[in-house]
This record gives sequence, C-alpha cells and structure tokens, in this order.
Amino acid sequence: MKRRDILFSAIGLIILWQLTSMLVNRPILPAPWEVFVVFFQEMQNELLIHFGVSLWRVTAGMALSVIIAAPAGLAIGGSRTLNRIFSPIIYLLYPIPKVVFVPIVFLFLGIGDTAKIFIIFLILFFQIIVLVRDQAAGLPVQLLQSLRSLGAGRRAIFRFVYLPASLPAILTALRQSIGTAVAVLYITELFATKYGLGYYIYYNGSTLFNYPAMYAGVIAMSLLGLGMYFVVDWAERKLCKWKFVS
Repeated sequence: MKRRDILFSAIGLIILWQLTSMLVNRPILPAPWEVFVVFFQEMQNELLIHFGVSLWRVTAGMALSVIIAAPAGLAIGGSRTLNRIFSPIIYLLYPIPKVVFVPIVFLFLGIGDTAKIFIIFLILFFQIIVLVRDQAAGLPVQLLQSLRSLGAGRRAIFRFVYLPASLPAILTALRQSIGTAVAVLYITELFATKYGLGYYIYYNGSTLFNYPAMYAGVIAMSLLGLGMYFVVDWAERKLCKWKFVS
C-alpha cells in the first residue's frame, strides 16, 4: 500500500471526525485539533510513559508467541504422528475466545505484567501455530523426498525448507492478530494497574472526564497497533523478498 493512499485516508478520517464533532456538538466528542494539541502535550510526559509500558507488554507477548508457536507449528506440520496427536487439541481450543481466560490468568499469575503478557501470548500462539502447521503440512512430498535423496537431513530440511516456507504464515498470523492483541491489551490494563494506555484512556474518560486526553490515549493506542502492523509489513519485505519479485 502506498504512503500517499494512507495519508489521504488519514485526512479523510480527520475531516469526518471534524464534521461529526460539529454535528454532535458535545464535550464527549471534541474536535480533532483540540485532541491533537493534548496528544502532543501529553506525549512529552505522562502519555509517553503509558505508551512505553503498553509497547513493552504487546511486544513481549508477540515475541514469546513467535519463539514458541512457530517451532511447534513446524514440528506438528512436519510430522504425521504429532499432527494426529495435537491437531484435535488445537481444533478444540482454537475457536474459544481467549479473552474469557483473562480472569483465570489473573488468578494464577497475579495482576502484574506477567499475566498481561501471557494473555497476549495466548491469543497469538493459536493464530501462529495453526497457520504455520498448515503451511508446513502443505509442502509437496516430492520436494522433501528429493531433498532427502540428495542427503539432506532433518536439520537442513527444517532450516532451508520448512522455515522459509513458513515465514509468510508466521507474519500473516502476526498481522491478523495485532488488532486483537491491542484490544485485549486494553482490557488487561483496566485491572489493578496504574500504567498502560488502557488505564490512561479509562481513567481520563471515566474518572476525570477529560475527553481530549481520553481521545489522545485512543490515538496513541491506534498508533501502537498501526506501527506494529507496519513493522510486520517491513519484516515481510525483508525476509520474504521472493513474494515481491514481479
């Protein structure tokens, strides 16, 4: 997607926001310029701290999910025995909305960063393991047999075949899960914490009734998700160059 198209879309949303604010004409929907002023003021102190805490939580959750789910998906997809054992378990757990586990995770892990990171990990884990397993299981059998006949061992096949072939699936899973991960991050940051964008948005909107600051927090959380989306796109262009060769 071209940067120019993104810029025009952003301008269009700001214009729509301005028109809606004028029609509503209530403090609960301040004008964009008013929110932007507060946003840049707050990003110099308090909001920047909350942004950093949320960024750490969601980044740690994503990194942990890739480190664990990607090898697991490759192992399951590359082995008929493992696929037969674990696929029914994945089939049962995958459709369950992971947000329902939030109170359970808090009971076991407490209310600190560990629980919040684990919830994000839980969401991304199933997205990644399913896509990577399907990608690995879909590799042509003839290709693998040819490589083995040339003397390639398990490690070589894993490194030079399974891993490169599964990279697009890993990045696709991350891209699909970023929105959900940020949404769940907001929910987790409502519980017994004083730091994070979720807390900042809720506290300013529901306690202080500082609506410009609340919307500034919403913009910060949107930029967090958008920035991570762009990072995944950048990683795909760097790691999967063959997809962009015309």
